[in-house]
Amino acid sequence: MPNSESSPADSASVDAEADWEARYQAGSTRWDRGGPSPSLEQWLQRTALKPGARIVVPGCGFGHEVPTLAARGFRVIGLDVAPTPVEQLRSDLDHAGLEADVVQADMLSWRPEAPVDGVYEQTSLCALPLAQWPAYERQLHAWLRPGGELFACFMQTGREGGPPFHCALPAMRELFPADRWDWRDEAGRTDHTNGKYELLHRLIRR
Repeated sequence: MPNSESSPADSASVDAEADWEARYQAGSTRWDRGGPSPSLEQWLQRTALKPGARIVVPGCGFGHEVPTLAARGFRVIGLDVAPTPVEQLRSDLDHAGLEADVVQADMLSWRPEAPVDGVYEQTSLCALPLAQWPAYERQLHAWLRPGGELFACFMQTGREGGPPFHCALPAMRELFPADRWDWRDEAGRTDHTNGKYELLHRLIRR
């Protein structure tokens, strides 16, 4: 007989969906800029990826970056655990006449059908509990083809606790080690409110 008991991973996924969906239902989305982040344009100015490349945007929320990438000819997968932003993003793409895949799934268990060319990582890492960071790094590595590009926006809060959680660069160097990732360059920073900002880095999957 099939095992009907839920695994800890299944329970964590359900909890994550309920938690983030509650935030969207309550309108508690202070991280949402109402448009694409300036970080995206900084990546597009530096990336070696060309239109037609497959790019994942994990934890995309309302996904302002997804239609921006789609309009530039990239094949985009927007991924989020909560149903409300997924439904809104699908509607926005339809109204704009743009095509992209929008998937509701837990990013710690989801896998693309085939390795992708790029990942735009803006808000997912800093939203995860620190204990889940190694699993997320393994996911990003598994999603990308060898030579694929990770554009990481490392949140700097200068404080303990979260989300968002502080992504100190020494800790990021350990999380994304040199035997798995080639740290190519610093791409600057993007400022947020209350003194928070992101340090932008381009990493190549070995």
